[in-house]
Amino acid sequence: MNLTENILLVWALLLFVAVAAGKLAYKFGAPALLLFLGVGMVFGWHFISFNSFELTQFIGMLALCIILFSGGMDTKFSEIQPILAPGITLATVGVAMTACLVGGFIYFFSSWVGMAMSFPVALLLAATMSSTDSASVFSILRSKKQGLSQNLRPLLELESGSNDPMAYMLTIVLVAAVSVSGESTSILGSVAQFMIQMLVGCTLGYGIGRMAVFAINRINIKNNASLYSVLLLAFVFFSFSFTNLLWGNGYLAVYITGLVVGNNKLVHRSNLTTFFDGFTWLAQIVLFLTIGLLVNLDELLQPKILLLGCAVGIFLILVARPLTVFTCLAPFKHFTQKARLYISWVGLRGAVPIIFATYPIIEGIDDGSLIFNVVFMGTLFSLIIQGTTVSAMANWLGLAYQEKEPLFKVGIPDSIKSNFSEIGVTGVMLAKGNTLRDIDIADNTLVVMISRGGEYFVPRGNTELMVGDRLLVVSDRSDEELKQMYSDLGISDVMNLR
Repeated sequence: MNLTENILLVWALLLFVAVAAGKLAYKFGAPALLLFLGVGMVFGWHFISFNSFELTQFIGMLALCIILFSGGMDTKFSEIQPILAPGITLATVGVAMTACLVGGFIYFFSSWVGMAMSFPVALLLAATMSSTDSASVFSILRSKKQGLSQNLRPLLELESGSNDPMAYMLTIVLVAAVSVSGESTSILGSVAQFMIQMLVGCTLGYGIGRMAVFAINRINIKNNASLYSVLLLAFVFFSFSFTNLLWGNGYLAVYITGLVVGNNKLVHRSNLTTFFDGFTWLAQIVLFLTIGLLVNLDELLQPKILLLGCAVGIFLILVARPLTVFTCLAPFKHFTQKARLYISWVGLRGAVPIIFATYPIIEGIDDGSLIFNVVFMGTLFSLIIQGTTVSAMANWLGLAYQEKEPLFKVGIPDSIKSNFSEIGVTGVMLAKGNTLRDIDIADNTLVVMISRGGEYFVPRGNTELMVGDRLLVVSDRSDEELKQMYSDLGISDVMNLR
């Protein structure tokens, strides 16, 4: 076997083990990403030698582009619109406040345990950990199939999808401040640079998103529909790289591009969604496996690293994150105390802090290895403590409800204007008779399929209905007319399938 074939074999085995670990994680309620990370660490410790921080940074960049775009594409703007102000506040002021609090703690605690750091280095370490991780938040919240009241899920996803630019800017500025070359940037210059990056990122992200929608809807490649996915993937990487080229923040641009694409009419939406769902999981698996391979367990398990990493993790979870959240959300009175407490708890750290922690090493900073290992330990601590208790905390605080999954998995093209609904048959609905023709259904409305006991069949007028049946209803009526019809029939269990 040549080298290339060996590499392919190793990665195939890693993916096999990662998928098995993901299934095991779902069974026992643990975050799948945590086990992917564990698989990488085990293989890196015993079987594979991998120490390329540059390659890890590159893989992280590619993976985060896919993860952020997919997260934006799956987010409805109508859901995040009510929580834009608190989300943006957490993503900007919250990140800076977290960095300052954690930096001060690291500065004093490191001296106490005999690992004294200068304040700029302590602040740099804190900056790399100051943002919540989009990969972890998106993956855990969506895989739990658990609804959250008070618009908490879109708020947490908006924060994690948009707070990387602030953490990135803080990291880059502080790396320059403590690097060997001694380069530094004024506070005013840093603020101006941050504002430019945000403005350019938002503008280009929106513009490229509109270009992507226009191109996909207008280009005619129906003879090979798979190329639509390739075209959209090209727009994802173009959004990131072109924005960076023009001094904007590529990660923010990619997330906004995903929001624009996901909230506009799109041909072949079902195929595109399926493609990016699978590709996002692949990106997450490869990213966390690579990070796991990179870590040196001999260094990580040193007593001082363990002590400092766990101390930082505990301070971040119990002090810095809650203090930041309660301060930032103080002007927003519609959140209950329980909601604020839950937002504080879901401050998950993951791949992004570890990727940012590679910058000091690549720039040759003396404490670069120490920063990386402490960030890795703090992130691992966060995934173990917070990641495994996301659902339990929501239930304990009374903020969770069970999301209903539709039985009819219908891929509906955006070009079809009809309403598709799934409804549950009730006794009130059958008061005038138990056959389909006895139900007072409006014109231009059809029951096209019935689900009963795990079986599916197409009904006729004389088909007898039973309480508990699920009906797939297609109608050309407006939303208001359908709501009125369902209300008249005593139907409250309605799921919109579009």
